Amino acid sequence: MYALVESGSITKLFTYPKGFELNGNQYSADIFTKWSNEEKNAIGIYEVITDSTNKKDEKWYINTNETIAFADNQVTRSWGTATAKAHADSLYTAQDNTDGLIPDDKEIGDVKVEGLKTVLIRTLKQQVSGILNDTDWYITRKTEKTTAIPSAISTHRDAVRTKQASMETAITNASNTPALETLYTYTTTDGVQSRPLGELPTLES
Repeated sequence: MYALVESGSITKLFTYPKGFELNGNQYSADIFTKWSNEEKNAIGIYEVITDSTNKKDEKWYINTNETIAFADNQVTRSWGTATAKAHADSLYTAQDNTDGLIPDDKEIGDVKVEGLKTVLIRTLKQQVSGILNDTDWYITRKTEKTTAIPSAISTHRDAVRTKQASMETAITNASNTPALETLYTYTTTDGVQSRPLGELPTLES
């Protein structure tokens, strides 16, 4: 991305190289790739430098709108301080009731806005359901045909439920949004990727 700076102010942005007219002169798109930075700067064209210092993962944070500004002979694209998404549910209060903000099917103390913990645990339960669904047919067969469930299958299903419980506990006990983010953040040690939350067991073939 490039910006046209005139009299110290950004007057135009170029998201991709294209021809343009400036002060009665026609410039082709080639200048963006063939001219040096000094040559481009001389006519007011500056490459936009992205500063992602404040930009956070949108799964966990709400970022501010980006700003593009010219200062110290440089055009910078940046963001303000991000706000962490709520990790816990917010509930309807007595004040909400007084203000008439509670829907007819809700009451004081019901969930107003789901927090990340609720969303993450629901997603985990859906993942577990999908994994167990792959071997549910063993359960159906045992019910209909009294055919024993292979021990490996029972062991796998128990392991999935056990890991689910520990993962839900870790999510529930996270003190804030950064703690939740840490649970899901992969790191590499000796060439092996892992995350503090761990993974649901897979069925060995």
